[in-house]
Amino acid sequence: MTEMTESSRPFRFYDNRQKYLTFVTTCDEKWKIAERAASLLPTLRPKPPSLRLFDAGVGDGTVLAHLLRAMHEQFPTMPFYVVGKEISLEDVRLSLEKVPDRLVEHPHSVIVITNLHYAEAPSLTPHAPENARRMVFRHVELEGSGSHTFGEQLRNLDKFLVDHWKVESSKRTGNPLYVTPSALVIYRKDHKFALDSVIPQKGATEANYDLILASQPWRSRTAAEFKVKRILAPLSRSLRSHGVLLGAQSQGGDPGLEIVRHIWPDEDPFPVGRHELLDELRVELGTDARKFDLTAMSDDDSLLRYSMHTLPTEIGNSIGTSTLFAAWNAAIYVAQIEDARVEEAVVGREYLDATSDVLQERGGLWFNDETFLVTRH
Repeated sequence: MTEMTESSRPFRFYDNRQKYLTFVTTCDEKWKIAERAASLLPTLRPKPPSLRLFDAGVGDGTVLAHLLRAMHEQFPTMPFYVVGKEISLEDVRLSLEKVPDRLVEHPHSVIVITNLHYAEAPSLTPHAPENARRMVFRHVELEGSGSHTFGEQLRNLDKFLVDHWKVESSKRTGNPLYVTPSALVIYRKDHKFALDSVIPQKGATEANYDLILASQPWRSRTAAEFKVKRILAPLSRSLRSHGVLLGAQSQGGDPGLEIVRHIWPDEDPFPVGRHELLDELRVELGTDARKFDLTAMSDDDSLLRYSMHTLPTEIGNSIGTSTLFAAWNAAIYVAQIEDARVEEAVVGREYLDATSDVLQERGGLWFNDETFLVTRH
């Protein structure tokens, strides 16, 4: 097979740091996802020794931090075992900045960050025997009791992260692959004794979670079969009895898509809906499908709407340039438009005029996500 060159490698929208960080800081999707996930907490039936959460794509850690606060409110004395999958070094750094406060408020927590694939991360064990032998397990016992002290110790892990969170691109798909399979296991040293049965050990970790969060874990245009086989089915099988997976993905039908279609009229960035995903999951699970409830929900119950932050005075006859740029960035980020196409579109002013027209007509900018549930009997 011919090695893939930089120019021929498929575009991956979430590798663009500028677009991602601008989107995260100007839109409230992360908050809305966390609120929807938190609404499921009263329905969970955790079993000793801990409540178990898996985040299938930690990103910058915003959703996870919000959800951990809600978990503490619902289960203030229960030990937490939290695993987050994240292959981006920069996102791991951003996520670790949010860990100290969580360990101060909820000290009986074990937080794990790993770069393994979706099918491997729940059990913290690579499938290939060679990768399993090379797996690096780094236990970090934080000393002290304050967030400042914890933060300093976590920042000292930067060299470890640089050495172990390196990636290479798949020659077939262009997807980033880990070079060294790694897991960072973080907990407070003064709670190690009480958390002994919660702290994971290399090669001896079960994948049985009370709650799995799968928010935008795939490229929207990817076929349903790939999404299910590589991501959704392995995660569903990682649920324990009565465990729940919350899935969320972009749906369209919103002002964001209107902006995109002003420039690319035939654009269809969200071809695979939740019903098709769950139908494909039912096929992939085979006879095991009877062990799960696959719930698409009604359109109203499934809908999760989030907005771009704007002041009432920012949307009027003359919209500020910074607001237009933020709105345009959010629209092309959500629609996952490739950089090459964006560069062609921003040569003139048409894209800004289109953005302004939609914002004025709609009185703001919002986006629609759809959600669905997979529950193990």
